[in-house]
Amino acid sequence: MITTTGLTKVYRSRGREVTALDGVDLHVREGEVYGVVGQSGAGKSTLIRCVNLLERPSSGTVTVAGQDLTALAGRGTRAGAELRKARSRIGMVFQHFNLLSSRTVQSNIELPLEILGVSGKERERKALELLDLVGLADKAKAYPGQLSGGQKQRVGIARALAGDPKVLLSDESTSALDPETTRSILQLLRDLNRQLGLTVLLITHEMEVVKTICDSAALMKGGRVVESGTVSELLATPGSELAAELFPVGGEPSGPDRTVVDVTFHGDAATQPVISQLSRTYNIDISILGAAMDTVCGKQVGRMRIELPGRFEENVVPIGFLREQGLQVDVADVRNAHDTAPADALLKDGAK
Repeated sequence: MITTTGLTKVYRSRGREVTALDGVDLHVREGEVYGVVGQSGAGKSTLIRCVNLLERPSSGTVTVAGQDLTALAGRGTRAGAELRKARSRIGMVFQHFNLLSSRTVQSNIELPLEILGVSGKERERKALELLDLVGLADKAKAYPGQLSGGQKQRVGIARALAGDPKVLLSDESTSALDPETTRSILQLLRDLNRQLGLTVLLITHEMEVVKTICDSAALMKGGRVVESGTVSELLATPGSELAAELFPVGGEPSGPDRTVVDVTFHGDAATQPVISQLSRTYNIDISILGAAMDTVCGKQVGRMRIELPGRFEENVVPIGFLREQGLQVDVADVRNAHDTAPADALLKDGAK
């Protein structure tokens, strides 16, 4: 549904160049909720503004629903009729709501329909329908100043849906809200995704957002996508930075000659007593240094950092046992191994 290829954005100011996007390739499938995460300055906001060409890319292409938007942009600074029409099928939800204080809630939702030339009766019908959809049917005549932050964001979402978009872009839409309101807005976005078949691309710096509603995710650093995939794939990828940030676990070895291992549980393995089985099978004492468990996309997922007695070479068989149970295992500390290079080969041999 959304594809960017080699997307680059360079800002020029006072003789200097700042690269905000550096060859970004992104693919968002139809009907999924896709999260782009990263710290401030990673390029997330620039990326989402380039998707609907509010920012013109310096190079690269943006394709939405099979239409190359960069080809429609032309060379002028103003958007032409074709680009404006394409944009009307892309909804945008902003961090700070951007509602007009002088207009009622209903009138705010009708605004994009006015711009599209929709008749008054049709605008009213559509606005009231959308207010009911976002749970604010009784707020049509209220003004933004009379609403809570969560209600304002619901109005912003309703307004973004006025043009019956196929794609909804969310620019940090929950970062100004308290945790409980954030959860309700995220649930609303997920419900809309399912009910309307919307493809949702959201940017955030909050890992909780990814855990709550995202099917896929990408991690951005320095204007580049450094990691991407479905959330389940990332959790099963050895050394995944995004998986580690979704489920951070800490803990240092209690002494020398210890092996520290990060174990990721997902699917059926999340409910099995694998660690106790390991301890009984090999008659070893296992220390749990840290653990985290949560529900991701309706499935239980957890990470645990454990400590095994002995050096890495002495634990090849126990680690192989964990992998045989369908767990993702990453050796977090192999400082006491004589040679860490052949670690994977050792594990494969031990599992035989």
